[in-house]
Amino acid sequence: MSMPAKPAATLVLLRDHPDGYEIFMAQRAATMAFAGGMMAFPGGKVDDSDAAVPGDTAVATGFGGLDPVDAAARVAAVRETFEEAGVLLSEGPDVADDVREGWRKRIVAHEAGFGDFLHAVGHRLDARVLTPYAHWCPPENLDQRRYDTRFYVAVMPAAESAGHDGGESVESHWVTPAEALARADRGETMLLFPTRCNVERLAQHPTVAALMAHIASHPVRMIQPEVAMRDGEPWLTIPADAGYPVTSAPLNGLRRG
Repeated sequence: MSMPAKPAATLVLLRDHPDGYEIFMAQRAATMAFAGGMMAFPGGKVDDSDAAVPGDTAVATGFGGLDPVDAAARVAAVRETFEEAGVLLSEGPDVADDVREGWRKRIVAHEAGFGDFLHAVGHRLDARVLTPYAHWCPPENLDQRRYDTRFYVAVMPAAESAGHDGGESVESHWVTPAEALARADRGETMLLFPTRCNVERLAQHPTVAALMAHIASHPVRMIQPEVAMRDGEPWLTIPADAGYPVTSAPLNGLRRG
């Protein structure tokens, strides 16, 4: 029997660049059970504590009317970005580096939730800093580890800096979507199929403004890849009308998790 897909969230950080804009990506440690060694956006599973944040008006705003799954996923995306990249998307007073690191370690160890951190440092999270971008979930017969993943985009705050934690991620960089694809094509990095598809989609748009206009014209729908046979070989396919320029790839040898 297949296990239900676990809710997860991923955040694509954006910043302006002379060539348009860059995205933040980190290489996951080779020892990670899921996507080990792959380049990825910050993200991970939705924790139970994430669901408590949207209803706490002392530390959250802009969540009213959101689907509860979407609301919890937004918190998870922000929390994971703080854990993995050290970036805070919440608003409030400056938080000293040692305070950040102490709380980051506690949250990673599940000794405290992200809401506890927000209360402690006097920060508030506005759900509207995140824009829903995509929603992917593999079918039951395709992967043993199944994550029902919501992708969001957010503009990098000017006062923040991003890096890798040295644990889950061992290297990180800002890169244009086109260069991220070129590095993968040269064999310098590896991308999971959903990650590559979403980077290819990002690469179509020359500026953050153009990307946001594209997102506004393509309401989020769940993408569930399917296997189709072509000339006797299995291919992984996604819908052709969801805004992705490349919608299929040979299944054999394709890294999916």
